[in-house]
Amino acid sequence: MSAAPVDSPVAPFDAAIVLGAMVRPDGSPSPALVRRVEHGVRLAAGGHVRHLLMSGGPVRHATPEAHVMRDLAVASGIPPGRVHVETSSVNTIGNALMSRPLVEAKGWKRLLVVTDACHMPRTLYVFRRLGPAVVPSAAWPRTLPAREWYWAWLREAAALPWTIIRVERLKHMA
Repeated sequence: MSAAPVDSPVAPFDAAIVLGAMVRPDGSPSPALVRRVEHGVRLAAGGHVRHLLMSGGPVRHATPEAHVMRDLAVASGIPPGRVHVETSSVNTIGNALMSRPLVEAKGWKRLLVVTDACHMPRTLYVFRRLGPAVVPSAAWPRTLPAREWYWAWLREAAALPWTIIRVERLKHMA
C-alpha cells in the first residue's frame, strides 16, 4: 500500500483506534502498550491514517491508559491535534462502546483498530457486535515471541467464550 500524505483526501483511513494496555504502578507503559502505540504511530506517520484515537481508562493506575498513549504518540512526533483520547473504557467491550460516540462525533467512517495480534480475534468480535466498523491492524512483537507471548495467546483463547457471553447479553438487553 503506498502512503498518501495525511492531508490528502485519498489517505485510506480516517483514524486508527489504538486499544490500551497496562500502565504499570509507577505510571510507565507496559511493553504491550508501547507496542500498540508504536504501531499506531507508524500508521499515522506513514500517511495510512489521519488520526489516532487512544482508547483506555484508568485500570491499574490512576492515569488513564489513553493519556499515557497520547503522550507517547506526541513524543514520537505525531501532532497533538491528530491524537484523540477516550478515557472511560476499562476493557475491550468498553473500548468498542466508548469509542463509537467519539467516532460518530468526528464523522469518521474508515477506521482501523490496533491491538496485539493475539487480542485481535476477540477485539474484532466485540467491535463487530458493539462498536464502529473497523479493519484490523495487528501489532506484533519485534523479537521472537517470548514465553509471555504464548501465554497471551492462551489467555485470549480462554477469554473469548466469556466475552461472547457478555457481549450477547448486552446485545439482548439493548
